[in-house]
Amino acid sequence: MSEARREALLWVAQRASAAVLAVCVAVHLATMIYAVQGGLSAAEILGRTRGSVGWLAFYALFVVAAAVHAPLGLRAVLAEWFGWRGRACDAALAAFATIVAAAGLRAVVAVFV
Repeated sequence: MSEARREALLWVAQRASAAVLAVCVAVHLATMIYAVQGGLSAAEILGRTRGSVGWLAFYALFVVAAAVHAPLGLRAVLAEWFGWRGRACDAALAAFATIVAAAGLRAVVAVFV
């Protein structure tokens, strides 16, 4: 794959993950505001979301979008500010993405179970 094509795909992944994150953040905030205004505590909210496959899927999508979006944005910052480019940078950011995804999905599963 050419470098230009690879960069174009990363650009699309960054923008697509941003769009998914925008929707997820809006839904999350609206849900939390609604729940808190309804007088629910954190324990009551967790009690209602436990075992919900819908919320599991929603928050898993949220985590995956963040795990795609953040490393790509960080990649641009590292390249611009520090001139760090190439395979070492990409490998470090792939490791970072893996850690973000693993930690986030672990939290999602913990809320589901």
